[in-house]
Amino acid sequence: MASSRDRQRKLARAKLDRQLARRAAAAKRRRQIQAGVGVAVVLALIVVGSAWALGAFDDDPKENTAADDVCLWTPQDATVNTNLKDVGTPATKGLPTSGVRPMTVTTNQGAPITVELDLAGAPCAAASIAHLASRSFYDNTKCHEITAEGAVRCGDPSGTGLGGPTYSFYDENVPTPEPSASPAPGQPATYPKGTVAMIANPPGANGSQFLIFFEDFTTATPKYPVIGRVTGGIDVVEKIGAKPTVDNGTGAKVKPKDDDVVVQSLTVGEPVAQVTSSPAPTPSASGAPAASPSAG
Repeated sequence: MASSRDRQRKLARAKLDRQLARRAAAAKRRRQIQAGVGVAVVLALIVVGSAWALGAFDDDPKENTAADDVCLWTPQDATVNTNLKDVGTPATKGLPTSGVRPMTVTTNQGAPITVELDLAGAPCAAASIAHLASRSFYDNTKCHEITAEGAVRCGDPSGTGLGGPTYSFYDENVPTPEPSASPAPGQPATYPKGTVAMIANPPGANGSQFLIFFEDFTTATPKYPVIGRVTGGIDVVEKIGAKPTVDNGTGAKVKPKDDDVVVQSLTVGEPVAQVTSSPAPTPSASGAPAASPSAG
C-alpha cells in the first residue's frame, strides 16, 4: 500500500512539474512577444521622430497650378446705359502677354489701316478688341469724331461716345506725364502720330472705343492708354483727320461734316512673337524727326 501511494505521489508530482513547465514556457513566450512589440514601438517612434525632424509632416500649402487671371472684366448694366451692346466677355486666363497682334481696319475712306496691338503693354485691350472683332462688333460702325487732339475716334456702334460692350476694363500703359505741354526739341510727343489708344467715358472704364492719332499730341496730363501703333495706311488716317467738322449735337465741333467715316470691318489676327514692320519716322510738332510710335 505504501508503494502504491508513493507512485501516486510521483505521478502527481510529475504532472505538476509538467504544468509548471508549460506555464513557465508560456510566460517566457509572452515576455518575448512583449519585448518584440516594445522594440517595434521604439523603432517606429524613432522613424516618426526622424521624419518629423526632417519636415515630412509640415503642412505646406499645395502649389497652385491653375493659371492666374490675366484680365478682369467689370460688368456694365445695359438697362442703365442703353447704348451698350451685349456680345459676351473675353476670357480671363491664358491670354497672350508678349509680342504683337495685327489689326486691320477697313473703312470707306481708302486703303485699309493696319495696326500692331501691343500684347506686353496692353494685353487686356488687345484681348478685348480681338473678342469684339470676332463678334463683328465693329463692322459697319462710324468713326464719329475727329478730336481737337489730332485723333480719329472710332469703335462706338451707337455713335454717341457712350456706347460699347457690357463690360469694361482698367487702364493699361498710360504714358508718363510730361513736365510741360511743350517738350524739348527732339523729344517725342506724348502720343506720336500713328499711336492707337483707348478712350473711355468715364476715364478708366475702357470698353471698345479707340483713337488713332493723325498728328503728334503732347500733354502734361496723359489719360489715354496706348495699345498699339499704325503700321500702314497712316495717309488714310490723315485724310480722315483733314475733314471739316461740325457740331455733334453737344456743342463740340468734332463730327465729320461731308460724309460718314464708316468702319466696314475690323479684324484681328493671331499673336506673333515680335514686331515685324515699322512705319517711317514722321516729323514731330517741333519739326525734328520723332521716334517711331512706341507700342508701349
